Amino acid sequence: MKEELRNSGRGGRPSNIFRLYVTGASPNSSRAITNLKNILERYLGNHYELNIIDVYQQPQIVSKIDIIALPLLVRKMPLPERRLIGDMSDRDKVIKSLELSNMLHERD
Repeated sequence: MKEELRNSGRGGRPSNIFRLYVTGASPNSSRAITNLKNILERYLGNHYELNIIDVYQQPQIVSKIDIIALPLLVRKMPLPERRLIGDMSDRDKVIKSLELSNMLHERD
């Protein structure tokens, strides 16, 4: 399991929590990780938590989570939970589905 955490700097958990389920270092998984990180950095800065879970290393997770295809992104917070399948290359679809359009992070 690879895990990347980014804190909001407020001492608590970030209000934006994501889980990305991938299949090892496959091309689709690598693209999904890169594309998603770019989107989250641009729109949320460091105000998010991203957990990257390799289902090859944790096959038991597939039975616990309703995974029908991979890569699978699950937005855990804020509610309601949202799910996206694919390599996250359709930036507009990802932004709209995750409701990020009003959250563009202003860089200093």
